[in-house]
Amino acid sequence: MPEPLLMRYFDEIEVGDTQVTRGRTITETDVVNWCMFTGDWFLLHSDVVTSAESMFGQRIAPGLMVQAIAGGLLLPADTRSVIANYGMDRLRFPVPTFIGDTIHVELEIIEKEEREVGGLAHIEWRVLNQNGTLVLTCVNLALFALTRPEDDPR
Repeated sequence: MPEPLLMRYFDEIEVGDTQVTRGRTITETDVVNWCMFTGDWFLLHSDVVTSAESMFGQRIAPGLMVQAIAGGLLLPADTRSVIANYGMDRLRFPVPTFIGDTIHVELEIIEKEEREVGGLAHIEWRVLNQNGTLVLTCVNLALFALTRPEDDPR
């Protein structure tokens, strides 16, 4: 099995490299905690009655929460190759994510550019639910260390 993309160094990734993450189910606790921590008590996230009467028929997960959870599926805690999250482009939520949906992320390196300090990788995220429906798409820009140091044997 190949090493996860975000464990590799800039000189070890190529345009076209892909990875699929494990899945994670979005829970009611996730949504309530997100609303509490962020103050985002938007009715479609937090009000069962109002959201049941909406076009969605139920509560929807906050899009930025789905993005944050997707990010957690990507990055191993012990990676030394990623220096920083440089930005996010073209973030879209084509359909809602619901409580009980299980999401996973499909990644692809779509562009690389070397910088003075590290290399910038443009990584397309495709977040899909358990039915294979695209619920989030974006291009993440991640700053990578250029080469694997001698003390990182992975």
